[in-house]
Amino acid sequence: MVDAATLLAAYDAQLRSDAETPGALAVEPLGPVRIATFAEGRGFVSYRSLDDDGAPADADRVRALVAAVAQHLRDDAAITEAEWKTRAHDDAPGLYEALVQHGFEAEEPESIMIGDAHLLAVDVPLPDGVTLRRITAEADVRAMAAMCDEVFGEPRSDRHAEDLLRRQAHDPSMEMWVAEAGGEIVSAGRLEPVPGTEFAGIWGGATRPEWRGRGIYRALTAARARSALALGKRYLQSDSTEFSRPILERSGLVKVSETTPYVWRRERSAP
Repeated sequence: MVDAATLLAAYDAQLRSDAETPGALAVEPLGPVRIATFAEGRGFVSYRSLDDDGAPADADRVRALVAAVAQHLRDDAAITEAEWKTRAHDDAPGLYEALVQHGFEAEEPESIMIGDAHLLAVDVPLPDGVTLRRITAEADVRAMAAMCDEVFGEPRSDRHAEDLLRRQAHDPSMEMWVAEAGGEIVSAGRLEPVPGTEFAGIWGGATRPEWRGRGIYRALTAARARSALALGKRYLQSDSTEFSRPILERSGLVKVSETTPYVWRRERSAP
């Protein structure tokens, strides 16, 4: 079994690059960071390290960098909301304080989970009447998005479905899987192979409350793991909530760090 340090090193080397921003309309470098712009005014800030041209990150450099990014966001009218993706293992003195100072708000931290796909590609029995399948049809994608929005307490809208359909058109390798019972979607999740890497991401896991604890999410994860292996991927990666983290740990994934999104929104940003 691969140790956590090796998994984290592979994550930093392979995933903290253009692999993080497939489908971006534009990506602009600003010092050591990359600012990506997506459809519907969404921005994304990431980096492999905050060191700049060999100069190690210190609190003054970090504050100046955050100020420059915040100014960039304010100046770019196309961006209405942006996420700065922080990782707990980074050397970034003063980062969190600087982000808050410049109008970013922390959301709930998530566990960065990584593991060998073989560990998850196992047979998991399903409850009677429950079946799994990969979906591609627009009606199925819209039904899946509506179920996920409901489970996560999001207001009813077409935004999630439109985003998935747009991403599917851009990247047909993205797979959407659902579990159904009685013609109703009861659980769902995506597999997103990362080109040029050993990784595939497992994202968007959601199960209706009345169907939880019956192995359905594990079965969906196993199906995605088998598909990842068939595509030649070695590792699965997920940013997991405290609900899904224990399930993935039982399957053999390892928590290698934490990530906390800091979100900037134009309507509430400080001048």
